[in-house]
Amino acid sequence: MAILNDALLAWLEAHADGLDTDAAGGDALLATLAEAGLFRIGVPTDAGGAGGAFSASVRMVAALAETSLGAAFVFWAQRAVIECLLASPNGALAGRLLPALLEGRLAGAPGLSNAMKFLGGLDRLRASCAAGPDGLRLDGAVPWATNLHPQGFIVLIAAGDAHGDNPSVLAVPHDAPGVRREPDLDLLALRGTHTAALRLDGVALDPSWQLHPQARAFLPAIRPAFVGLQCGLGLGLARASIDAARRALEGRPSILDGELAVLEADIEACWQALTSGLDAGRLRGQPRELLGLRLRMVEIAAEAVALELQALGGRALLRGQDGGYARRAREAAFLAVLTPTVAQLKGDLAKPAASAARPANR
Repeated sequence: MAILNDALLAWLEAHADGLDTDAAGGDALLATLAEAGLFRIGVPTDAGGAGGAFSASVRMVAALAETSLGAAFVFWAQRAVIECLLASPNGALAGRLLPALLEGRLAGAPGLSNAMKFLGGLDRLRASCAAGPDGLRLDGAVPWATNLHPQGFIVLIAAGDAHGDNPSVLAVPHDAPGVRREPDLDLLALRGTHTAALRLDGVALDPSWQLHPQARAFLPAIRPAFVGLQCGLGLGLARASIDAARRALEGRPSILDGELAVLEADIEACWQALTSGLDAGRLRGQPRELLGLRLRMVEIAAEAVALELQALGGRALLRGQDGGYARRAREAAFLAVLTPTVAQLKGDLAKPAASAARPANR
């Protein structure tokens, strides 16, 4: 999927390991992606974007994931926040934030994992919102958010009342008094994605920061875009592992050839179903099919990494001789716990169709 320009591809190849293992490795990533115009892809021209189908953004996620899942994940986070603003009825807020997000001057962090689990009955809401003298007062925490760039970010959260009822979706700026960013989480992979927790202590927000008054309506509506973009992560990673396996085999006939060909056909079938379904709007009304594609994405990535290991043999365990296998193995493990996790997806798909069709997870 050669859609990255040569300069960006060279930069990503040079920094792929740093984006995975070094917390400071991602400091220049957001600006680098923005300079290439990536955040404008699939965004309507009247909103400052380059236009095009939504699947163009999914294609970009996959293209980035072929070289660095860390880069693809940061792109996903930024693009997901942009998509939320495009879908928000608060046009003034979107107009205020979109230019900086599209240009990479402001990082976008979709801190909605807890909210998605809450709507699925899997967790309590970790943030509360109450009326204050100057508008809204926020307290609580965001246990996990990505793209909390040190130079400035906006994080999207859902917050309800003291009982977790009537949650709304809010955009919280990094410099609002009472917002405290914790140190980056000590991750085993994707360490350059600026992933951390946030503490909210009496954060005063003007009502103009409300993205949507009803999280229970807004989040299920935005979920197909979130999940669709995520599918590109695994498909891109799988392509990279298959290419690496073929290079390791050096063109020699192998017992693995048939398995690699089958997996390539699976990737293409998933890709066609995903992109055509998203662009036509069909998957928005077929949550079970979309979640099935999301689950298959994780499985395909894991299968591809396993085939890469078999093709490499002992070289996979030698530092400097694995061709990036160790990084891709860590990246594949990460996909299994990204919300919605594999366990959540299996749980949703195990429900009767009528129940699973009701909004639950992202």
